[in-house]
Amino acid sequence: MTEILPSYVNGGWWTPSPSAPATEVRDASTGEVVTRVSTEGLDLGAALEYARTVGQASLGELTFHQRAVLLKQMALALTERKAELYALSSRTGATKQDSWVDIDGGIGVLFTFSGKGRREMPNSKVYLDGAVENLSKDGSFLGRHIYTRLPGAAVQINAFNFPVWGSLEKFAPAFLAGMPTVVKPATPTGYLAEAFVRILVESGLLPDGSLQLVSGSVPTLFDHLRLGDLVGFTGSASTAERLRAHDAVQTGGVRFTSETDSINASVLGTDAVAGTPEFDAYVKQLVVEMTTKAGQKCTAIRRAIVPEASVDAVIDAVRARIAERVVVGDPRAEGVTMGPLASTAQRDEVLRQVGRLTAAGGELVIGSTDAPTVALADGSTGSAPDGAFVAPMLLRFADAASPALHEVEAFGPVSSIVGYGSLAEASALVARGGGSLVTSVATHDPAVAVELASGIAAYNGRVLFLDRDDARTSTGHGSPLPNLVHGGPGRAGGGEELGGIRAVLHHMQRTAVQGSPEMLTTLTGVWHAGASARAGGVHPFRKSLAELRLGDQVVSGSRTVTLDDIETFANFTGDTFYAHMDEEAAAANPFFPGRVAHGYLLVSWAAGLFVDAAPGPVLANSGLENLRFVTPVSPGDAIRVELTAKQITPRETDEYGEVRWDAVLRNQNDELVASYDVLTLVAKEQAGEATPVG
Repeated sequence: MTEILPSYVNGGWWTPSPSAPATEVRDASTGEVVTRVSTEGLDLGAALEYARTVGQASLGELTFHQRAVLLKQMALALTERKAELYALSSRTGATKQDSWVDIDGGIGVLFTFSGKGRREMPNSKVYLDGAVENLSKDGSFLGRHIYTRLPGAAVQINAFNFPVWGSLEKFAPAFLAGMPTVVKPATPTGYLAEAFVRILVESGLLPDGSLQLVSGSVPTLFDHLRLGDLVGFTGSASTAERLRAHDAVQTGGVRFTSETDSINASVLGTDAVAGTPEFDAYVKQLVVEMTTKAGQKCTAIRRAIVPEASVDAVIDAVRARIAERVVVGDPRAEGVTMGPLASTAQRDEVLRQVGRLTAAGGELVIGSTDAPTVALADGSTGSAPDGAFVAPMLLRFADAASPALHEVEAFGPVSSIVGYGSLAEASALVARGGGSLVTSVATHDPAVAVELASGIAAYNGRVLFLDRDDARTSTGHGSPLPNLVHGGPGRAGGGEELGGIRAVLHHMQRTAVQGSPEMLTTLTGVWHAGASARAGGVHPFRKSLAELRLGDQVVSGSRTVTLDDIETFANFTGDTFYAHMDEEAAAANPFFPGRVAHGYLLVSWAAGLFVDAAPGPVLANSGLENLRFVTPVSPGDAIRVELTAKQITPRETDEYGEVRWDAVLRNQNDELVASYDVLTLVAKEQAGEATPVG
């Protein structure tokens, strides 16, 4: 694999001339050349235009659900061949556990966004945000917010530490939104990103132009960006600021989000003294964060903030755990738990930053800057001068106000420990990091948790509370999850990634649309009250998804509520709340004129008024949403119901879909009694003939 690493652009694989100047990429453990990287002669502008045209067209043909199904199929394709990825990953310095976080974690992101896309998004191309806004007295003029996909390319610039997860956690939400992606992985581990892209290309699952890969530097990339494009960047804060200052971002309308340096903290609560489960969980987590991926994680713990009385106990416990659990060496050697850094250049940079920390007063209390003796691939131990190995290191700061403690990041297996005197001081120390991706707190005392949360939440994108109840199930301080926001304020970049459907919406434009109910129904694919409706003829419950249309409606007859009905329902259900059973007490209530019918009695009666009882395309009632009771119903009042097909959502992989019905109950005076959405599962096709409403 020592040839120049190819890029995948314009629908095919591309490599520069063999004689083009190229950067050598080496095995992190042995120094052996793995590949060479160059983009000499690559037309970045053409690749972006291919995304904006071919990629936009192919993704634009698909609904959210169709894209979600493809994400799952991609996850399965990568799972089938992940052994290939694991073998390459070991060359980056990753242990099997590190590779699991990167490779299986990335595949898991695809699965998660596939599931959330099908559960939480419509099977359409427009996403609705919030409820409809009535802008006129008679309901003829409405407004609501919609999301539509951005018309450009999502350029994703990734760091070296997670070449698979880092790419897929950006790609999945962009793909689900319908936005084509151009991935630019970091050079030291870009060959692993190339491998997963190759698997996806060979799977045949990628719509044309939906994913491109640029293997190598992109110095002129931003010159080709324009309004409608988006850049998602992971890397250093200094690089992010330089990119953010480009005219394409400042005045050209290109969206730019970043996830950058973060001096994350972990706080030991005042109650979590040695011998408590919280103390043990804190120490275990700290060692894991120091050594997983050799500490090369944007979410790793850089500052251990502990009560002054516990500093020595934490140091002793960390030292003992490292001695017991950590074996540094080539990931291909048996028993190795921490591999090298990604490159010798990265090793030298980490040692330089450790030098800055010690010069600023940090005392190295665990580990050494000397080259460690490591486990080699042949089973022996010794030095590896061509490998990027460093030992885990913990520095102690006596001066909690040292600027270096809160500003200098050694991006490797390096953390610093400092004591605090009060919870207010602990919060202030967290804040001095200038904004972080994550802070964790080990405490079992709710008062400690509340005080720290109020002091540190605004400085973090995520806060993990660790105690005896969740220590075994916690995914840990350093694990961003696709369900939750990954990002942070200030130094951490100020952006957001992941966070479920929020991440999808980052690749879309929110627009307020205004118009008549008929027009909004057409634009959104959701029926709005006041738009045309069709009652009579074939009962909507006799129609399959293939036959049902928005606005198909049932208008029922009326049913009068009696006092006997109310008492029978109360005695049968056990709901004898005084508003239904005690005339004097009910009349004294400011909301009721006297005894009134149960709301759930009315909802039950409504079902009886609109349901077609015979077997047919409607398979099941799957729930009610947005139920509101507006006008009380007294004995002698009558209710009727209007049920209208509001939203029709076929399921891509099933023989049925979901129909959302708009249910409105009114009394004999045409006053609104209740409103809600009824959810039903309906077959896509049916064999029998539809029957008229009886």
